Amino acid sequence: MQKLKTIFIGTPDFAVPSLKAILADDYFNLATVVTQPDMPVGRRMLLTAPPVKVIAQAHHLPILQPQKIEQIFDQLRDLQPDIIIVAAYAKLIPENIFTLPKYGCINLHGSFLPKYRGAAVIQQAILNNDREAGVAVMLMDEHLDTGPILAQAGLLINADDTAATLYDRLAELGAKILTATIKKYISGEIKPQAQIDADSVYCHRLTKQDGLIDWQQPAAQVERFVRAMIPWPTAWTWLNGKQLKILEVQAEPIGLNAQKSGKTFIYNRGLAIQCGTDALIVKRLQLEGKNQMTSEEFLRGQSALVGSILG
Repeated sequence: MQKLKTIFIGTPDFAVPSLKAILADDYFNLATVVTQPDMPVGRRMLLTAPPVKVIAQAHHLPILQPQKIEQIFDQLRDLQPDIIIVAAYAKLIPENIFTLPKYGCINLHGSFLPKYRGAAVIQQAILNNDREAGVAVMLMDEHLDTGPILAQAGLLINADDTAATLYDRLAELGAKILTATIKKYISGEIKPQAQIDADSVYCHRLTKQDGLIDWQQPAAQVERFVRAMIPWPTAWTWLNGKQLKILEVQAEPIGLNAQKSGKTFIYNRGLAIQCGTDALIVKRLQLEGKNQMTSEEFLRGQSALVGSILG
């Protein structure tokens, strides 16, 4: 069997199951792995390798970590790849690179297409209270997430899913369909399907400010917001000039509804917060500069919080 000379491009945990699937399949001859440069992480700002690099090093693969992928065009061209596979690289691949391989450049995207394009697609599925989330295998073109679709697969969103847990499950789902889809595409069993641009929504990359809670929203919507903001940027609010992270909540049809949105009160010995409709029971939270704690623990040191207006 003629092996497919392959370049893999990816960076975070989302790409790891796909890289492992390629490594486990004799159909692919992995020539090199391209990933983002090592980055400083944590309070001590320790230089840390991306998850994809860790796997590549464990398998003694050649690794390229350019600041800009255009810098390694000559190296990629000289490899004469049959295919390039991309999973969560987080930067656009220029046309002169994605047109290099015989069979093109194939991208694993973390949502159904064309429904959600862009960066924060997993978060958007939770925010919109979607029943399902999905992954898409697509051919790359010159625009972001607009290329023809080769295959899609979905799974049910659980009531307690955060963006973090859904991210992990979608990464595994993507790896399951990726290699089989590529084989069927190359054999001619799959014909690329053009996307309908009018059916798409663009999801921008989240910033810290995007985690600020709007307490005027219904409690059910704020509960989804909290789950969607985990692990980044986390949902937060202001308390006496400090950021208060809201990490785990439960929406309940309680509260006076005549109270001001964002007002705190005691419910079953824990903390509750009035929303535009109904209220949230807070299970875990974290004040700026402090450790995470339950609302009961928090209230023992912050009893004056009760009756405050958050925002």
